[in-house]
Amino acid sequence: MAKKIGLTEAISIGIGGMVGGGIFAVLGLAVSLAGGGTPVAFLFAGLIALITSYSYVKLSKTYPDRGGTVKFINQGFGENIFSGGINNLLWVSYIIMLSLYASAFGSYAPNLLKITGGQLDFHIYASAIIILASAINYYSIKVVGAIESYAVIIKLVILISFIGVGMYGLMGNPNLDQLSISNWETPLKLVTGGMVIFVAYEGFELIANAAPDIENPEKNIPRAYYISLLFVILLYIVIAIVTVGSLPFKEIASAQDYVLAEAAKPMLGKIGFSIITIAALISTFSAINASLYGGSRVSYEIAEDDELPHQFTYKLWNQPIGLLITAILTLVLTNTLKLESISTAGSVGFLLIFAVVNYVGYKLAPQTKSNKTLPLIGFILCALATLVLLVQQFNSNKMGVIVALSIIAVCFIIETFYKKTERNKNPSK
Repeated sequence: MAKKIGLTEAISIGIGGMVGGGIFAVLGLAVSLAGGGTPVAFLFAGLIALITSYSYVKLSKTYPDRGGTVKFINQGFGENIFSGGINNLLWVSYIIMLSLYASAFGSYAPNLLKITGGQLDFHIYASAIIILASAINYYSIKVVGAIESYAVIIKLVILISFIGVGMYGLMGNPNLDQLSISNWETPLKLVTGGMVIFVAYEGFELIANAAPDIENPEKNIPRAYYISLLFVILLYIVIAIVTVGSLPFKEIASAQDYVLAEAAKPMLGKIGFSIITIAALISTFSAINASLYGGSRVSYEIAEDDELPHQFTYKLWNQPIGLLITAILTLVLTNTLKLESISTAGSVGFLLIFAVVNYVGYKLAPQTKSNKTLPLIGFILCALATLVLLVQQFNSNKMGVIVALSIIAVCFIIETFYKKTERNKNPSK
């Protein structure tokens, strides 16, 4: 029998899933979109995640399954083209997140190693870390777990220390005025900024995969979701305050891809820059490790539910074939798309998935004994946020919108073709 997961471990899964490479990758992007209102953008994105977590809590307690989100979607819609397309999108969204983490690693690594940081350096580091993490996943899942356990502690200690020193350093800092309302972008841009960086919150859904193993699930599942999310929302808001209050907007823009490390310089100089860079490398590496494992399991679960070809349940070197496919697709995306396009595609994917999960929460409210209002609000907010993100980004980041919509279309086209092929092979299906 598998060892039961306590409340502390369940909360760690949620925090570890969210505080991966996301904050290091998208903080600079958030500031470029929201200006002095960046903390508000993080708050807005966090509130949508928090409302969505209500549906996850109720569904996790009623349908505990290691398939997590895949199980919930199939429970709500049955195993058909729609559910298969959304579940395929979940797998691809994992791949997009992996690309985001690898991009962050590729941006931070050259700075630590004092190399010029040209495009060649970025691609070498970003590709190398994907290959290394893939090799570790093939070598031992225990090593993946151990890396994640230590990484969660290290990155939280460093980030909380950064906040402590940063808040002290804000006193008398002339850049503190940048947080004033006069420096906020328009409400629509604040919403767009929050939605572009929504990927920094998506990791809470990993708790759903652990639900069958959580002890005292009736009490601990809700606590795990809500405590981890509230902690991370507060963490991100304070990090945004410290960053915007520490550096002029021009410096934030010039160091957009590694802005958190740059924000440590005014307080701690080069040592602070190096410490935060190390934290970013540890965080992104551990996030890649864990997401490769999670992504390969998602493709396996989808194939088991007959929404992907059965070949995806095959194993290569004692791991699901999806691990190799996930790694290869991650390498392709990382080396072809810019950070903003990756972030936009990832946020669109997860907002759409969470909209569907909220709808399932609303639809199955009688079975889950939940209030219908919150899932309905979550569904509406996720759907509206997706629309706002696509419309706003179309003007400034057309490629990101095209990539996002193309990925969604391909996920459904593949599922439609697969289901049609299966029906032709077996008319009784």
